[in-house]
Amino acid sequence: MNAVPDALPRTAGALRAAGYEPRPIAQEIHDNLLTALKTGEDAWPGIVGFSRTVLPQLERALLAGHDVVLLGERGQGKTRLLRTLAGLLDEWTPVIEGSELGEHPLQPITPASIRRAAELGDALPVAWRHRSERYTEKLATPDTSVGDLIGDVDPVKVAEGRSLGDPETIHFGLVPRAHRGIVAINELPDLAERIQVALLNVMEERDIQVRGYTLRLPLDVLLVATANPEDYTNRGRIITPLKDRFGAEIRTHYPLDVEAEVAVVRQEANLVAEVGEPLLEVLARFVRNLRESTVIDQRSGVSARFAVAAAETVAAAALRRSALTGEEPAVARPVDLDAVPSVLRGKIEFEPGEEGREIEHLVHLLRLAIAETARDRFAGLDLRPLADAVGDGHLVATGERVPGKDVLEALPELPVLHEVAQRAGVAADEPAGRIAAAVELALESLFLSRRLAKDSDDATTVYGR
Repeated sequence: MNAVPDALPRTAGALRAAGYEPRPIAQEIHDNLLTALKTGEDAWPGIVGFSRTVLPQLERALLAGHDVVLLGERGQGKTRLLRTLAGLLDEWTPVIEGSELGEHPLQPITPASIRRAAELGDALPVAWRHRSERYTEKLATPDTSVGDLIGDVDPVKVAEGRSLGDPETIHFGLVPRAHRGIVAINELPDLAERIQVALLNVMEERDIQVRGYTLRLPLDVLLVATANPEDYTNRGRIITPLKDRFGAEIRTHYPLDVEAEVAVVRQEANLVAEVGEPLLEVLARFVRNLRESTVIDQRSGVSARFAVAAAETVAAAALRRSALTGEEPAVARPVDLDAVPSVLRGKIEFEPGEEGREIEHLVHLLRLAIAETARDRFAGLDLRPLADAVGDGHLVATGERVPGKDVLEALPELPVLHEVAQRAGVAADEPAGRIAAAVELALESLFLSRRLAKDSDDATTVYGR
């Protein structure tokens, strides 16, 4: 966050003279989004795979000034999408210096700020708030209280001598404190029903009620939320009047194609070693296979975080091998995929009756993904010379203690190996580890098509006749 520009007005009088008129939050987002659409600016940085589905719906809802709820399974990027909304706010906005609710200097709403504005007039001091401070996020949990979201009477203020009915005895909750900003509530159905009721007036009447009396505050907030479709639509865990107050319900989804899945992994994963595009494709196809499998509980979904964690696990396996063998740079190879099923088994839920067979199912779906990727990469390429060379006695050993150069040295000079590397996006003069990764993918595809055998133990895998 940059420092507040010195040229910005510091008093209410200077602010009025500069033309900073109050603007509702919905209008502010409307204007900035419209400008981005007209200029071609990316209003949703870091959001992958939603450009033709979710984003047009969200843009229409925001242009209409609606509160929004995003419905989707876990790991579909709902929270990430909501956080980008802050980018549609003005970079700096004026507030009354010292005010609890960040009120506009020309439009105070609390009794204390109204009194100060009357006393000081044009000398009312102005502070500036960055847009990142105007986005407030709350994870809905069963222990969330009305006081957390709306507010409660502050006994300390009462003890100081104020009467119980004095509005200045209120300690404001999260929603009022987000005045002139965005409030995001994650997993909305997890809020208890009595807490959901407390949001009704905020969304419809834009006022708050605390401890039996109503404080009429013309709150200006954009309320956005996320929910699981099953909780939101089927189980009755959200009250109907609250549903009715959201102007837009937008369904999110997992990436629709392999390219989008790979882009998400590339963007989100913190890779400690090099993981080539073919292996990322394998992981993307693996996750897609999991989402289509009948043995996986699809109601809980297979999060995009699974693919990210899988890529990070493969990279870590490659880094470990690099430390053991001294090979540089550390490059992931297909043998590193073996670490994925056992490490990430707990991140997904299986259907009842599949206990004890989890690893078996994961290994099967991973092999399908490898076969699909190899088929796509090596389509039209004759791998028979490679299969014949291995079958004639050039056994190829790989594993966590086998460097890439040993994999290549086990094979004779074959023209098909150069073509294999090229199909994997690797040039002939690149390090041995990268070329070995491409060759291993070809060998694994020959094994999966039953043209080679493979013998594995804890540390070594050998391809042979």
